[in-house]
Amino acid sequence: MTHVHERHHHEHRHASRRRLAIAFGITFCIVLAQLIGSALTGSLALLTDTAHAAVDASNLLFALFAASLALRPASDRKTWGYARVEVLAALAQSLLLICVGVYAAIEGIERFSAPPHVHSGGLLVFGIVGLCANAASMLVLMGEKESNLNLKAAFLHVLNDALGSVGVIVAAVVIRFTGFYQADAIAGLFIACLIVPRAFVLLYETVQILLESTPKEVDLEEVRRHLMNVHHVKDVHDLHASKIGSDLPILSVHVVLEKHCFESAHALQILRDVQDCLSTHFPVSFLHSTIQLEDAELHAREKKEVIHG
Repeated sequence: MTHVHERHHHEHRHASRRRLAIAFGITFCIVLAQLIGSALTGSLALLTDTAHAAVDASNLLFALFAASLALRPASDRKTWGYARVEVLAALAQSLLLICVGVYAAIEGIERFSAPPHVHSGGLLVFGIVGLCANAASMLVLMGEKESNLNLKAAFLHVLNDALGSVGVIVAAVVIRFTGFYQADAIAGLFIACLIVPRAFVLLYETVQILLESTPKEVDLEEVRRHLMNVHHVKDVHDLHASKIGSDLPILSVHVVLEKHCFESAHALQILRDVQDCLSTHFPVSFLHSTIQLEDAELHAREKKEVIHG
């Protein structure tokens, strides 16, 4: 069963890499188009959206590289392979997004008091082009965005950029019909407000994985209660759950059994019962679980070593 799950994850990673490659190609074209547009129109909103798209393109390239590394097999030196690379990629993306958001906010405030002349017609055209292209990228990434943090980060980048394009379009329409050039600075601030909160959420999620925190969907006390209800289990200790990557949860636990279970070779059946308990009662599939079976005597000796060690 584990091999089937691992093959399934491998196929998911291949699909993720293909989606990232397509999204990168689309986003790179957006950067080129909007860079020309920002030079022609002088728009802060479009310039901010271009900077955001440029970060998106670089992050998608980074995410594509991380997805390619994640496909490499494990080795004696890297026993988990490169599964954590996608978490590091998501961490880098979140930090870059925060920087772009802060820049957009500062520039927007400065331009609000002295707005430059902006060519609304060109701004509208490039805003629509950006929105259509981002919508295409979102459709490409949507099918796999919950499979790992790397893709989720990429999807959030494209989503934010699409909303930024909406802001650019609205600013262009307002300037065209009212002459209110501050609308461009407001759109830039709107984009910044979209970027920063989502970036902090992504940053929090990646840091939690790097700290090996218990996954939010796992209640360790509930896990402990279920394991204690397995027949012949006397105690459960050293229970840990974390994630190597966003799609690779792991669990380790020491399970204390009655002594006669080892004497009658019944321990193997209890191990199966424990594994069945984990796979049946919890939403997370612990593909990699380490379950140590021990009797009360061994447990007491471990506690003594911890106290005196």
